[in-house]
Amino acid sequence: MRASDRAYVTLLGEIQSGALPPGTVLGEVEQAARLGVSRTPLREAIGRLAADGLVAQQSPRVTVVTDVDTDDIRELFEVRRALEETAARLAAERGDRATFAALATAFERTDIDGDEGLDDYYAVIARFDERLDAAVRNDYLTAALRTVRTHLVRVRRLARDNPARLTQSIAEHRLIASAIAAGDADLAAHATHVHLHNALTNILAALPETTSAASPATPTSNLHE
Repeated sequence: MRASDRAYVTLLGEIQSGALPPGTVLGEVEQAARLGVSRTPLREAIGRLAADGLVAQQSPRVTVVTDVDTDDIRELFEVRRALEETAARLAAERGDRATFAALATAFERTDIDGDEGLDDYYAVIARFDERLDAAVRNDYLTAALRTVRTHLVRVRRLARDNPARLTQSIAEHRLIASAIAAGDADLAAHATHVHLHNALTNILAALPETTSAASPATPTSNLHE
């Protein structure tokens, strides 16, 4: 892995986890020394983070981690809704039906009781996202989805564990996968819309009145809604 890629991955993980909270100044000299890279690859890494919208340059010499508030979350979900509803519709039209039928069965069998159950749930979710991206056959759409997912990690961290919501999410994903397997594009898009509405409602309900990603980090078990 190139030095700039290594620095990017490290800083991205620290921003998403809250180890580098909003407002943190990313000084070139300090960060380069901490990450064990020269300043040129560090600048490349910071440039990528800026393109992602995770850091912003306040002045020629000052780069800071950006904030996330409720308005940001609502705007992010507006984009997410447009992208994921389109992806679900395209997957129903272009995807392999047996693949999504198997995913629907996997969601039906998922039980979130205990750490092992949660691990299984997130594994199925990851597989669903991968198969969805492959099914749409549109590199521009999947690239946009990756950008949205980068921000969603920070947003989901703000919410609290909610077993009832996770159980509901399993049922919602099962319906989406079943609709895609049946080739029903309208149902797949509608089920995705309902899922994202419920996910946003749950996240906003879990936030304190004054919301930012500087809030204390919560367990990563709530990384998917």
